[in-house]
Amino acid sequence: MELAEFVSRLDDRLDTDAYSDVDASANGLQVGPPEATIDHAAFAVDAAEATITDAADAGGDALVVHHGLSWGGIERVTDRQYDRIAALVDTDIALYVSHLPLDGQQELGNAAVLADHLGLTDTEPFGSMGPVTVGQQGMAPASLTRDELTTTLEAELETDDVQALDFGPENIEQVAIVTGSGTDWLDEAREVGADTLITGEGKQQVYHRAREAGVNVILAGHYATETGGVQRLQALAEEWGLTTSYHSHPTGL
Repeated sequence: MELAEFVSRLDDRLDTDAYSDVDASANGLQVGPPEATIDHAAFAVDAAEATITDAADAGGDALVVHHGLSWGGIERVTDRQYDRIAALVDTDIALYVSHLPLDGQQELGNAAVLADHLGLTDTEPFGSMGPVTVGQQGMAPASLTRDELTTTLEAELETDDVQALDFGPENIEQVAIVTGSGTDWLDEAREVGADTLITGEGKQQVYHRAREAGVNVILAGHYATETGGVQRLQALAEEWGLTTSYHSHPTGL
C-alpha cells in the first residue's frame, strides 16, 4: 500500500482535520515520503528511540503512535529530537501520529476501548474541547460497583496500580471517560450526571474538587489508558491487508 493512501485512510477514519485548531500535536504524517510503499505497520503509544528500534527490528515501514514528535512545531532538530528523527530516517520508517483524534474517536478511540471493557451502554461523545470532544460517556451495567470497575480496569489494562478517589457512590450508574490527563473535565462529568470520571493521571487539585462534587475519580495510568486506541488501529490495518506489530513500552505513569 502506498503511504499516502494509508495516511488518507487513517485521517478519514479519525477525522484528523477536525482537531487541527485545538491540538498542539501535528497529527497525521510527521515523517516520511508520501510516495513510499508500506507492507508492515508497527504500532506503539509513544514515538521514542525504544519504539522506533522495535519497529525497525520487526521490519516496519511505518510507525503509528498516539504521542508523536511535533508539538506546536519543530524549531530545531538537535539532541533528543535529532536522535529520534535520525532513527526514523536511517531505518526508512515513516511516522504517523494521532493524538486527540484518537482520544475522541467513538469506535476506535482510547475512551471507547475503556467503555467497551466496562460494558457501558448508550455511549455518546464526552469531553468538550472547542468544537470537538476527546472522550466518551455511557451508562454502567446494572450491578457495576466501584471495586468491580477498578478490578476490571486492572485486568484489562494489565496494571495493578489503578487508584480510586472514592467520593461518589459505590454502585456506579453513569461513567465519563477522558484518557491520559483528563481531570480538567470533572465539572463536565458532574454536569452530564456522571457519578464516576475515569482518566489516566491526576492533579493535586482534583482531590478536593472531586470530594466537593461527590464524584468518583478513577486514575488508571496515562500510558495504560492510551494503549487501546493504537491497538484498534492495528486491527484496522490488518483488515487493510498489512502486516502489523505492536510494541509495548509501559511507563508506569
